[in-house]
Amino acid sequence: MTGRWIEVADGVHARRYEELDLTVGLVVGTERCLVVDTRGDVEQGAELAVAVRERTPLPWAVVYTHAHFDHAWGTEAFLPCEVWAHERCAAEVSADPDARRATWVAHYRKEGKPEVADAISRTAITGPDHTFTGRVELDLGGRTAVLLHPGRAHTDHDVVVHVPDAAVVFAGDVVEHAEAGFSAFSFSSETDLTAWPDAFDAILALEPRVVVPGHGDPVDAEFVRYHRDGLHELISLKAGVGRGETTEVAAVAASRYPSDVTLAALATP
Repeated sequence: MTGRWIEVADGVHARRYEELDLTVGLVVGTERCLVVDTRGDVEQGAELAVAVRERTPLPWAVVYTHAHFDHAWGTEAFLPCEVWAHERCAAEVSADPDARRATWVAHYRKEGKPEVADAISRTAITGPDHTFTGRVELDLGGRTAVLLHPGRAHTDHDVVVHVPDAAVVFAGDVVEHAEAGFSAFSFSSETDLTAWPDAFDAILALEPRVVVPGHGDPVDAEFVRYHRDGLHELISLKAGVGRGETTEVAAVAASRYPSDVTLAALATP
């Protein structure tokens, strides 16, 4: 349950958790702060809220990098406050919440984590009350946080948070840093594989010094560049399999990624 803070710049923090290797964020201005994602249930969100209060007493706003439960279901402890997200995130959060809650309750019970299942069962899923489509700036007092939709990638409603004065980007699951260091992405039913490299380019265009992924430790621009090129390779391999020019076995052998990552990419719509 307990996380640890990493200060990636003055007043800009990542918080790391063992559960799902999750990484959330905090950007502190002189007048208010911005919490980047809220974890996955009512208890996890409450832990994060206490941890934020240990860093700053300033009023907070929340931004969702995307609608997946581990990033957006811990908001109750932060209310009332502004909750920001891409406009398509709002629809995703509100779509059959009872069924999605039941799915994750069953998942954690099967994993032998009844305490997490119970917390999810008691979680009120909070949708955003402030939405945007492309870009919006939030004045935190002496510091601006820029919320950007980098294009379709992990989902169709990804948001990255750019802190220009610190050269930091919170990338959500547009970028991931797997423990073994071999990957930078995970694929979901909403993933747009062919568009994803453009989202990496949008992050690189911000000239970040630090990129905070949705899972794993902070990385640099070179990490993003390496995996952007890796995505292009996966797209080419997928196209080759689709045209019958190569096989899945050959594609796995040619990929820079482990077989499970490559096969997941080949299976994307």
